[in-house]
Amino acid sequence: MTVPGRRGFTLIELLFVVAIIGILSAIAAPALSRSKMAANESSAIASLRVIHSGQQAFWASCGSGNYAPSLQNLGLPVGGAPGYISADVSGPAPVVKSGYEIEMASDNPTVGTSCNGDALVATYHATADPLPGRGRRYFGSNSGGAIFQSSATLFATMPDVGPAPAPAIPIQ
Repeated sequence: MTVPGRRGFTLIELLFVVAIIGILSAIAAPALSRSKMAANESSAIASLRVIHSGQQAFWASCGSGNYAPSLQNLGLPVGGAPGYISADVSGPAPVVKSGYEIEMASDNPTVGTSCNGDALVATYHATADPLPGRGRRYFGSNSGGAIFQSSATLFATMPDVGPAPAPAIPIQ
């Protein structure tokens, strides 16, 4: 029996709406996860490009034709000016940004002292490895400037100069 003038939803109608919302969210969740991984990968690629640009500026102005050996060194201020890369990438290694661990190293010994008082190296390589569940691709770059992607970490195998070993391929 219903009371005249009162309108409302029945329990069946409410359960039906909740079921539809649950189905729609189950469909949307994987797409959201994929888009978040794609955003993390784009951020990792952008961070490697920023590191390369910072290294090129360092090479031309402060390094006397050489590179900074670490992310921390590359972020040091020079003569009151900010460092060559931003603070979100210039901490002690590994730097965690957008679900990726970013590291930089060199296979060469130090070759002198830079204008910011730290060591110099002739070449370098930088890598970005995803944290669990945050990305599927691993990235690497070196003093040549190309960015490579791989299905496995490139930190131990990324050369300072030239292409990365297989299965890594350059990003177009």
